[in-house]
Amino acid sequence: TQIIFTMMGLLILCVFFSITTKSFLTQRNLLNIATQTSVAVIVAIAETYIIASGCIDLSVGSGVAFSGLVVASAMKAGIPVPVAMLMALGTGMALGAFNAFVITVLGIVPFIATLGTNSIFRGIVLVIMDGVPMSGLKSEFTWIGSGKLWGWLPWAVIFMAVIAVIMAILLKKSKFGRYVYAIGSNEQAAYLSGIPVNRIKLMNYVISGALVAFAGMLLAARVSSAAPTAGDLYETNAIAASVIGGATLSGGKGSIAGTIVGAFIIGVLSNGLNLIGLNYFWQQVAIGVVIISAVFLEVVRERLKK
Repeated sequence: TQIIFTMMGLLILCVFFSITTKSFLTQRNLLNIATQTSVAVIVAIAETYIIASGCIDLSVGSGVAFSGLVVASAMKAGIPVPVAMLMALGTGMALGAFNAFVITVLGIVPFIATLGTNSIFRGIVLVIMDGVPMSGLKSEFTWIGSGKLWGWLPWAVIFMAVIAVIMAILLKKSKFGRYVYAIGSNEQAAYLSGIPVNRIKLMNYVISGALVAFAGMLLAARVSSAAPTAGDLYETNAIAASVIGGATLSGGKGSIAGTIVGAFIIGVLSNGLNLIGLNYFWQQVAIGVVIISAVFLEVVRERLKK
């Protein structure tokens, strides 16, 4: 099925870069890819939940920056690290709830709604930070992004794996997950069958906001800094990872396993092209080609089914 094709694509990329570069298959580089991709995977999982429900969230990138700002500001104010992290998580959930409010109560389509909230959230971050990053975060916090278990296994990768398992089970095995797919497949039919559509959308955006907030904290912890530009273009890669992994923007489809593989395809491609020495701007072209190719193959596969 789709996940098999996606994994084959990832394997082909790995074989190609292992042949063309000497350092790709080293333990250091593979762990580096896993660490750097961990934040993108968590954001992409959040996006997959939204896409599966037939919606979209273009504000995930600014949500990453917002949570980094909150956790860093709280720690700078002397608030204990666990409380600061809870504040950031709460902020992420509030941003998600605001997205849901604009969509369900004001009746604005998700694309336009989250395009607008993305600008609002990013603008607030830029105004508060005045474009200047907050650095020198506490070591009690930064270990979640840069620390290692047993001296080699990044904690960021462990957190990513735990979140992926929990979210995969929730999406596939719970009543909430079934409702998400049902709304994405046919919102009107879901409503007529008694599913509380607006409440599920609210819960979905709140859960997504919490995931995005945690990803923002991981990113801030990894670089020991909260930057106003953090998470820039994350929404593009998150949507791409979901689509490459088998999700359709019309809703009703999507898997966490596929999304993870999709995110790693983008991560491996970016890392491999860096090792080859390809210009960053050409890397963006290459990633765009991969995204279009993945969607085109899915379209062809759907046509062949018919």
